Amino acid sequence: MDHPAPIPQPPDTPAAAPRLRDRLTIPVLASGGILMAVMQTVVVPLLPDLPRLTHASAATVSWMVTATLLSGAVLTPVLGRAGDMYGKRRVLIAALALMTVGSVMCALSSDIGVLIAARALQGAAASVVPLSISILRDELPPERRGSAVALMSSTVGIGAALGLPLAALVVQYADWHTMFWLTSALGALGVSATWWAVKESPVREPGRFDVLGALGLTAGLVCLLLGVSQGGQWGWGSPRVLGLFLAAVTVLALWWWQQLRSESPLVDLRLVTRPRVGLSHVAALLTGFAFYANSLVTAQLVQAPEATGYGLGLSIVATGLCLLPGGVTMLLFSPLSARISAARGPRITLALGAAVIACGYALRIADSRDLWMIILGATVVATGTTLAYSALPTLILRAVPAAQTASANGVNVLMRTIGQAASSAAVAAVLVHHSSPVGGVPVPTLHGYLLAFSMAGVVALAGSAAALSIPGDGPSGATRRARRATRGARDEAMEGA
Repeated sequence: MDHPAPIPQPPDTPAAAPRLRDRLTIPVLASGGILMAVMQTVVVPLLPDLPRLTHASAATVSWMVTATLLSGAVLTPVLGRAGDMYGKRRVLIAALALMTVGSVMCALSSDIGVLIAARALQGAAASVVPLSISILRDELPPERRGSAVALMSSTVGIGAALGLPLAALVVQYADWHTMFWLTSALGALGVSATWWAVKESPVREPGRFDVLGALGLTAGLVCLLLGVSQGGQWGWGSPRVLGLFLAAVTVLALWWWQQLRSESPLVDLRLVTRPRVGLSHVAALLTGFAFYANSLVTAQLVQAPEATGYGLGLSIVATGLCLLPGGVTMLLFSPLSARISAARGPRITLALGAAVIACGYALRIADSRDLWMIILGATVVATGTTLAYSALPTLILRAVPAAQTASANGVNVLMRTIGQAASSAAVAAVLVHHSSPVGGVPVPTLHGYLLAFSMAGVVALAGSAAALSIPGDGPSGATRRARRATRGARDEAMEGA
């Protein structure tokens, strides 16, 4: 008896959509990290013209950078803890939405007060990377996790490298508000894509949110970072700066005492003081310091007038293009970082990355006059940064419980932020001290730049030493199991032969 031919069934569209969303999770999260870095960078080319455009002083305009730094430093650990408690996807979407609202405010206004408030809102986006890394830990299998985390960590450098030339082009050929309309559209797209493609993580840590701890950390960090960022302008020995540092020490000491006695602390300090976690945070601070000097100094060096004897007199657009190879390198080297971490452990990757950063600064010291050597040295520093920044979250992931991933990575990003703020202040102090007049305007000397490179290189070597002092960390459990299975299969094959 003939059986009827099977009737073809229509494709299972409802099942296909979840599979598509799963494939897009990593690209969507990575694009969010890149967008965050672009948002932080696009204001840099505007700074020289903003006093004229907003009818404000240069000191007031500088708060468009300071406000983002302060709010990002404060909100990163706070939103990380909120993500662990209430849902990482939910908090990630909220952070991207705040960033987008801030961009819309910048697009609609030329009032400096509104612009500073908007940039403070955009600082919430600093939590995007630690929250995304936590989602990747919860959602991806171990064999895919390392490369995804490495890519996510590299988005900070990739976005910064893309943001500067993009902003410079817009500023040169269009109204400056156009740049913020563009980033607003990208932000709205990022919020929508995250809502559609990213699943909510089931891993939570129940408890009450530590409001007192959040307020204490906020007050302490604001005092600390405000003193560091404004010390060069207000005077390091001025009563305001000394008072801020004294207040920071007092408030943070009281906060530490309160956190140790809280049943549900904002930051688990007992976890932080473990060598594997604490030394990872120290390495993050030192690496952040060493990396940031590269971006600060390179831009100033190539834009210096040719009358200095070393400057190239490049435009803002050309300066951004000089930093672009570093961003491309970070994208290409992130898979290598994951493979090194899987084979040798992330602490080795971190130590190697910091050492490569030091080698990059050695190149900068050897020759900072020829453009190709400047680009080469900056790219080597970017390569080392990729290795180091990709290894730091992997170290944290292996050292903390899954329920505290976002808050622990938030603290690690906070330490990098403090390192960058300290680097900015230290580099500025060195360059101001080593300046000479060119055309009646004080310009840093080449010796000052070389001293800045030397300082950053020494700090990078200290970061490498801190990484090596982290207690031994071999390949991940999944890698060890895979190796044992491979050896077992090989032994069975030999016995059968």
